[in-house]
Amino acid sequence: MDTILSIKNLDKKFGKVHAVKNLSFDIEKGNVYGILGPNGSGKSTTLGIILNVVNKTSGEFTWFNGTMSTHEALKKVGAIIERPNFYPYMTAVQNLQLICKIKGVPYDNIDEKLKVVNLFERKDSKFKTYSLGMKQRLAIASALLNDPEILILDEPTNGLDPQGIHEIRQIIKKIAKNGTTILLASHLLDEVEKVCSHVVVIRKGEKLYSGRVENMIASNGIVEVKTEGNEEALVNALKNYYDIAAVNIEDGFVIARLENETSAAKINSYLFEQGIVVSHLVKRKPSLEEQFLNLTNY
Repeated sequence: MDTILSIKNLDKKFGKVHAVKNLSFDIEKGNVYGILGPNGSGKSTTLGIILNVVNKTSGEFTWFNGTMSTHEALKKVGAIIERPNFYPYMTAVQNLQLICKIKGVPYDNIDEKLKVVNLFERKDSKFKTYSLGMKQRLAIASALLNDPEILILDEPTNGLDPQGIHEIRQIIKKIAKNGTTILLASHLLDEVEKVCSHVVVIRKGEKLYSGRVENMIASNGIVEVKTEGNEEALVNALKNYYDIAAVNIEDGFVIARLENETSAAKINSYLFEQGIVVSHLVKRKPSLEEQFLNLTNY
């Protein structure tokens, strides 16, 4: 598979602040990648480095299997890393024509890209009449004008209402379906779970996980248990069970994370032998949120 971007041992320091620490991951063609982490975890700094707007302290990154310079490679990249500045009294088409001139690309793509982001019907409306969600969609259209091989988005749904968030996510899926590789930074677990095929989890500039979203949540599972009796005895019994890695109490349930594959029936039988009668016992897969919180120790 073609590697569009390869990051190796990337490091960035702003004085005493270590924003990115020894970060390494690859972006393969045709996938949707999410860089997931809390605010201040180094997501935007990483994007800034690969787009040549932030200088790295050390490490390296290469575009398109190292076959071209960063300057040449960026001609094949579409990116939105800040709220774009469009002219308020110009129409969508006029604003995109201006961007075409700056990028040195023909006007031929404008109507097509406006259709991709569902703005074709409003193409002759002035930018100042657009909602926040429409402005963000126009920004995505502007990033697509050069038919990029990879689209890079930094917090693409930030500040939008639920309808605006839904529209942006549907557009990202549509763009990905057409074969464009996408790299987006987000602090929203829901966004990554619904939109991305792969995820890179970072905290305080360090990578905690890199791989397919489905593999991150494909652990041996979680068991939710409740008893009307002695909860402390239940917790201790579960901690002593050999297939259980960790036990926590959440929202009135005792949550046991499995280290090895085992059945709910075996756990129930074991607890009964310990003199504990349960009123609720369910085995399930952990959500991305649970895995993220486990990784980041929140």
